[in-house]
Amino acid sequence: MLTERSTLTQFLIEERRRFPGSSGELNALIHDVALACKAISRQIASAALTGVLGKHGAVNVQGEQQQKLDVVANDLFLRANEWGGQLAGMASEELDQPYPIPPQYPRGKYLLTFDPLDGSSNIDVNVSVGSIFSILRAAVPGEAAKTEDFLQPGTEQVAAGYAIYGPSTVLVLTVGTGVHAFTLGPDLGEFFLTRRDIRVPAATSEYAVNTSNRRFWEPAVMRYIDECLQGVNGPRGKDFNMRWVASLVAEAHRILTRGGVFLYPRDSKDPAKEGRLRLLYEANPVAFLMEQAGALATTGRTRVLDVVPTELHQRIGLVFGARDEVERITRYHHEPSDGLDEQDHPLYSLRGLFRATT
Repeated sequence: MLTERSTLTQFLIEERRRFPGSSGELNALIHDVALACKAISRQIASAALTGVLGKHGAVNVQGEQQQKLDVVANDLFLRANEWGGQLAGMASEELDQPYPIPPQYPRGKYLLTFDPLDGSSNIDVNVSVGSIFSILRAAVPGEAAKTEDFLQPGTEQVAAGYAIYGPSTVLVLTVGTGVHAFTLGPDLGEFFLTRRDIRVPAATSEYAVNTSNRRFWEPAVMRYIDECLQGVNGPRGKDFNMRWVASLVAEAHRILTRGGVFLYPRDSKDPAKEGRLRLLYEANPVAFLMEQAGALATTGRTRVLDVVPTELHQRIGLVFGARDEVERITRYHHEPSDGLDEQDHPLYSLRGLFRATT
């Protein structure tokens, strides 16, 4: 196996050789992230045997009920990455404020943001969950990071990826030179390169959306899904399949594996929020991966990676995947909603919340 496939270490060394002036600190940080993912994978595999399934009994900063494994995964990410000297600070979906590097450890030139356990509501039913991470440059290397230092647009990401914990544990990574997948070999405990230069097909006949939110959708989303549902007899002229796992990592992994489009758009269920998914911990790293794989990621109206964050736990709408479908959905958001009853969608009417008054 060692001769047939590159390890994550070999891959990162090869990438570093392409940039002779690099220090190797990014490689070391990615290794620490990978170590956290290995530890989380092991915890999930034995969760039912070690008593860490079920609710923790607390609510996180997102207002969500924490699972026991949310807390365990968050702690594993912090412990694996705080000591190495590559980071000036970390920010987690599970923490209200950025996590400062303990004073006994050196501070470095990078920032790490992460969702330690995405899709944790699926744990008890043994459905795939994952971890998502993003790496940014620190404003002042060697100094403790401030909250505002994390508020960088996705275009500033140095690296991003996720680990999916399913039948096998797979680490999907980009350092800005394409998207590559590494499968954890249980015998050696190493990640081995199993897919190089992943590409998402521009066309698809598969979409993922939570249809229970249909009554809250914008007219553009309603139009798009209705056309898909009409199948071969509708304006699209082909049949579509729908998928929904309720795990962003699982949805992204399926699209990177066999194509498709994912929608979790802004809606009227909670008008005060720009969307449901977190910009720094979920949308930006997934958008970076998708663009590196030839796909697109948008809020429905604008490119995700261009959004400038205004707060640590900012939420946005997210649509990503097959280029042709994302472009169509974006176009529908910019076209008049002819044929839709504005009384049924008052927030999106010409005098509504999301459009300028005349």
